[in-house]
Amino acid sequence: MNQTITPEALTRKDFMSDQEVRWCPGCGDYSILATVQRVMPDLGIARENMVWISGIGCSSRFPYYMNTYGFHTIHGRAPAFALGVKAANPDLSVWLVTGDGDGLSIGGNHLLHLLRRNLDINVLLFNNRIYGLTKGQYSPTSEVGKVTKSTPGGSADHPVDPSAFALGCGASFVARAVDVDAPNLGEVLKQANAHRGTSFIEIYQNCPVFNDGAFDGFVDKAHKVDRQLHVQHGKPLLFGKDNKRGLRMNPNTLRFEVVDLENGASEADVTVYDETNIAFAQALLRLPFPEFPVALGVLYRSERETYDHALVTQREKAKASNGAPDLEKLLNSGGTWKV
Repeated sequence: MNQTITPEALTRKDFMSDQEVRWCPGCGDYSILATVQRVMPDLGIARENMVWISGIGCSSRFPYYMNTYGFHTIHGRAPAFALGVKAANPDLSVWLVTGDGDGLSIGGNHLLHLLRRNLDINVLLFNNRIYGLTKGQYSPTSEVGKVTKSTPGGSADHPVDPSAFALGCGASFVARAVDVDAPNLGEVLKQANAHRGTSFIEIYQNCPVFNDGAFDGFVDKAHKVDRQLHVQHGKPLLFGKDNKRGLRMNPNTLRFEVVDLENGASEADVTVYDETNIAFAQALLRLPFPEFPVALGVLYRSERETYDHALVTQREKAKASNGAPDLEKLLNSGGTWKV
C-alpha cells in the first residue's frame, strides 16, 4: 500500500465516529466494527488518507461509524465507487464493506470485475446467509431448503460460496474469518492491508434476528476446536484438540483427507500449506462440512500488477509522449461541426 503514514500515534478512539451505532442487539457487526477500529491504528495510516465505501444493507452502515472519509452508496454499486476513488487518487487506503446480498446478488457483476482487475483495495464481505435489512428473505448464500419469508417451502437455489467466487474471479488475496474471533480477524485485516492488490475477506457474521446460529456448527465453543482449521502459510494443516488431527492431500485423488495423529499417522503425513498454490485453496473451499473443518485465515495470495498502477503508468506514458494535456485543443480536434 502507498498511503501517507500518519505522524502521530492513533488509538481506537480516534477511529470511532460521533454517530450512534444502530444495529440489532447481538449483531455480529458490532464485533467486526470493534476489531476494525482496534486494528486501524496499527496500520499507521492517517485518517484523512482512508476511505470506507459501502453499498446497501446492514453492513453498509459501516462508513458512518468510522471517523474517516467514506461513502454510503447504492445497492450493489460500491465496487464502481471504490474503483473511481482509487483510480483518481491511488495513494488513498480504500476499504469496501458489503454483504452477501449486496455483493453477490445485484452487485455480483460489479464485484466480479473489481476482483479480476486487481484494484489495490480491501473488500470485507459480511456473510450472514440472509437478507437482514429487508427483514429475512433468503440470500445468494442461503443453504438449500432454507425456509424464509420469500421461500416458505424452502430455498431451491444452490448457494454461492463467496470465497470460491472470489478465487474464481481472479482475486489475488482471499481470506475467511469469523465475526467474534477478534485475534484472527485482526491478523487477516493486517495482512490484507499489506497486500498489493484486491484483498477479499469473507467474514462469517451472525444475524441474531433473522438467521441466529447459522454458523454454530463450527463457531460455538462445543464445536470450534474440531471444526475450524486455521490456515497458515508454511505450516501443517492441523486442527482439533491439541492439533491431533490434520489434512493430507491424497496424490491419487488430489483431494484432502483427514488423518488422525493418535491413530497411526504422524505430523509428517500432514500437508504443509502453500498459500500461493491455488489448487490447495480450491480444494479447501470444496471440502464438505461437517465431515471436514471450515478453513479460516489467508487461503490464497499472489502478486501481480494492480489496476490503479497500470492506469497511472499509462497516464504518465501518454504525458511523456504527448506533452501536457490541452483540454481546449482536445475538444476542437477530430471531426467537429457547427450547428
